[in-house]
Amino acid sequence: MCEDADIDAKNAADRQIIGIFGNCLGNRPISRYNSQLTYVIVTFNMKLNRIIAPLSILAIGGGAWYFLGKPVEKPKPMSLPEQLTRTEVLELIARDYQVEIASQGTVRAHYVTTITPLVGGTIQKLHSSFEDGAFFEKDQILAELDPADFEAALASAEARLARAEAALSQEQARAKQARLNWEDIGYEEEPSELVLRVPQLKEAEATVKSAQADLDQAQRNLARTKIKAPFAGRVKTRSIGLGQSVGPSTALGEVFASDYAEIRLPIPPSQLPFVKLPADENDTPVPVLLSDASGVAQPDEWSAKIVRTEGTLDETTRELFVIARIDDPFARTGKSAPLRIGQPLRASIQGIILEKAYVLPRSALRGVNRVYMVMDEPPILMRRDVSPIWSTSNEVVTREGFSDGEKLASSSLTYAVDGAKVQIVEPSTDTVTEEVTSPAATKS
Repeated sequence: MCEDADIDAKNAADRQIIGIFGNCLGNRPISRYNSQLTYVIVTFNMKLNRIIAPLSILAIGGGAWYFLGKPVEKPKPMSLPEQLTRTEVLELIARDYQVEIASQGTVRAHYVTTITPLVGGTIQKLHSSFEDGAFFEKDQILAELDPADFEAALASAEARLARAEAALSQEQARAKQARLNWEDIGYEEEPSELVLRVPQLKEAEATVKSAQADLDQAQRNLARTKIKAPFAGRVKTRSIGLGQSVGPSTALGEVFASDYAEIRLPIPPSQLPFVKLPADENDTPVPVLLSDASGVAQPDEWSAKIVRTEGTLDETTRELFVIARIDDPFARTGKSAPLRIGQPLRASIQGIILEKAYVLPRSALRGVNRVYMVMDEPPILMRRDVSPIWSTSNEVVTREGFSDGEKLASSSLTYAVDGAKVQIVEPSTDTVTEEVTSPAATKS
């Protein structure tokens, strides 16, 4: 439809031109001059196109030259403030640092024994102090055997002793009478031992001693029917019941001493130079602070002291095991929470004192033993290497490379280079920052 409209418009224009030229021809019939009109129309269009095309090109070029040749205003650059690294600082001051060696171990009884009777018999009575976990004092009766047979044996021994003593009295009287008879006869020489019945007298005396020994044995056996505790302690397990027949080798139960307990603590060989361990019982014990390591939240702590060390290093780990003594482990007299045999504990062993040491928070370290110091006027960062002599999970202790009053960049810096300008900020109230006036030491 668009093409038809264009053709109609062209025909209309041609008719208009023809009309003009028709007027010029004196309104003569158009058909007569058809060829002349066609030539005139074509020539007119060609000339018109030659005029319009250059004018269009000139107009477009002029417009482009105007807009492209006009200078473009460049945007003014924004002035950004200088970005400074923000960090907290700690002022370093040397001080004496108390080394504490971390270890752990398990509570154990210092003395464990099995209760066995010295005589055989039938269990007649079990005391409440001989129950699992029960406490007892030294010489307290734990169990009793049927004493009937032992009472009869005691009575028999007493009778034998009485007969022996009577026989001895008779023999002493005979010996005395034999000397009187010898003197009455008037013999001047000294009577022989046979005359004076010395052999018979010695036999009677020996019989008395034997009877007395039998009596003593019978008394001891009767006393042994009451099974007593050999020391103050606690029952671990009881393995017999009421009415059970036992012999001298029967295990009645297992008990352990309760006056103090022990804990065996390993110390790595690299940390041995940092603690002065006792060589014998006359040396000063090393203090130890114990806390629960079983995972149960217990705020209690227990004091102990290292009293001896084992004679050899562990063949696998090369660690040295030390023995710490815990007094009153079951809180029989104290106010602390009671311990249990087999309970795991963490230990903090008091080591030597490192004099004039600088303590750095481990969070301030960058890479391997490297920190950044903050230099004054203007504050800039300067890298410095650290030579640790002791370290823990939270602290690093050194003696070299620092001076009193220097400032350590203690914040966690994501990007830090030598010479970078910094802005010192106050410590956050949400985090607890250690004062470097009390350098904390840690073993490296």
